[in-house]
Amino acid sequence: MSYKGFVSHSRVSKEDQEFYDLKNKAAEYYRSNGVPQKIESVLNEMFWQKPDDIYGYLANYFSRLSCTPVISKITGRQVFDGRGLTAVQTEVHCIIRNEEKMVCSAVMGDPCDGMAESGEAVANIDQQHLSNTTALKWITEHLSPMLQGFNPTDQKSVDKILRDFFMARYLEHKVSLNREKEEELSDETVSEAPPQATPTLAPAKDKKGGDKGKKGNSTEKLLPSAEPPEPRLPGATAVAAVSLVVAKTAAGLLGAPLYRHITSLRILQAQNEMHLPVPMITILSCGKNSVGKLNLLEEVILMPSLSQRVREVIDMGLELQCEMRRVLNGPAYKAGPIGVSDEGALQVGFEHPEQALDLVTEACANLALPLGSDLRLAINCAAHVLMDYSRGKYEVMSGCHKSPDELVDMYEGLINKYPAIKSLIDPFRKEDVDQWERLASVIGQTCCLIADAAFNLCPLWSDAKPLPPGVTGVIHRLHNDMTISDLIQSIAEQKDAETMLAAGCGDTSIVDLAVGSGVSFLKLGGLRGEQRMDKYNRLMAIEEELEQEGNLGAREKTQLQSDLSEAFNSGSGCDSVTISTK
Repeated sequence: MSYKGFVSHSRVSKEDQEFYDLKNKAAEYYRSNGVPQKIESVLNEMFWQKPDDIYGYLANYFSRLSCTPVISKITGRQVFDGRGLTAVQTEVHCIIRNEEKMVCSAVMGDPCDGMAESGEAVANIDQQHLSNTTALKWITEHLSPMLQGFNPTDQKSVDKILRDFFMARYLEHKVSLNREKEEELSDETVSEAPPQATPTLAPAKDKKGGDKGKKGNSTEKLLPSAEPPEPRLPGATAVAAVSLVVAKTAAGLLGAPLYRHITSLRILQAQNEMHLPVPMITILSCGKNSVGKLNLLEEVILMPSLSQRVREVIDMGLELQCEMRRVLNGPAYKAGPIGVSDEGALQVGFEHPEQALDLVTEACANLALPLGSDLRLAINCAAHVLMDYSRGKYEVMSGCHKSPDELVDMYEGLINKYPAIKSLIDPFRKEDVDQWERLASVIGQTCCLIADAAFNLCPLWSDAKPLPPGVTGVIHRLHNDMTISDLIQSIAEQKDAETMLAAGCGDTSIVDLAVGSGVSFLKLGGLRGEQRMDKYNRLMAIEEELEQEGNLGAREKTQLQSDLSEAFNSGSGCDSVTISTK
């Protein structure tokens, strides 16, 4: 019977009519969204499959039809990292199937750069507290509202928001600093105007002395002044922390490992086979923080064969450290107390670099390790922290200063005496361009030069200055003011140098970033400390996962392996290697 007929034969209450209209609206709503057809389809499909978990089957079916999760908010809190220093932990909350859920978290320490890892003092507690407090304020008050409603899988759009926000804050900060400097200079000019009148007469009075000085200086090279450091913006940690946690969130929502997601951001075409970076293990530290006179060997790093598996490398590194400790405790060495450096390596005080290198050579010989062929050494000189500007020389050992030219000769002697040294990291300041070039010509193909602190990206990292001459390798870091997109682009643009990624503070995500970004080497530090071993374990887990899937690419088939083989074949008189560029 029709509704009109029904109305004509009986009296209908207002409530009944409203209920009838509501039913019609509901039916239309469900029909317009295809709900009856989908329910009918899943019920028919489920009847034939007869799953044990009926409601689980229904949940999985309808979850595939749900809307794409979007960011609802981003929160942050201050935590402590493995060094006992404060760090920023960020969490991403998303709307998933009409419910707000915390999806992922990430930890980013501050600072996390080469200076902190090469012996420089970490920023004082007040500065660090200000930086973290500012970062948390940026996250909660600015970045969270700006990213609300964004799809976390759209990394480029998220990173653009972060980059634009940071650049605006950076430029404001730079203008403020310039204004303060101008005010200070104007105040000094006013207060020091009368005394400045007297020195202006000095050159005329000391003319002969000035001429003699000119004559004497004509035979000496003036030390290039250090470039002024880029102003570090408090709160910059928020940029890398949010970018990283969004990437981890996207990977989690997609049900893919983070390294796979990073690879998809770098390479649009899907690829199954992947290559792992070669781990670089710090086995010894004899830098400025050690108790001995030696300052030059900030890190002695083990660079294993490209064909060795991660577990084999870790076992070899642990065995080598145990043997080194045994040798040090013997009667032949009087190296003083043995400690553990911030990099997780044995920290020993020596008087000369030969003592440290002899120790490594002896330990490798005792274990029958092929030092110089399949096993090579890299030396992190961290020379930028050794410069004594009052003398214009590097303090390579306490009380022993070397000019940049003298340091070239010293490196040449060490490489000739210890042919296992195949890489020098930061042998000079980046300003000593002539010495970089001279050293590169002297060592030829027996050793390669790697820039770490000498490759220091400023916030306008795309406008970074060229690398020092002779550099064939670059160590990248996820700086606090860099997004994931920045890091990927920075690595991709280094076409004239082999790329390496250094794992500083933070969680194990840096290992996934290294695998996904396609770098050749991963500098993980020593084999001590929970956080560092977690990173080694993560690299080992990725290797096992790719191997089980049949997607682990053989390193010896990569471009890097062919470059190394070519270098070995072209060596003169010893096993030599250079990381060539093409």
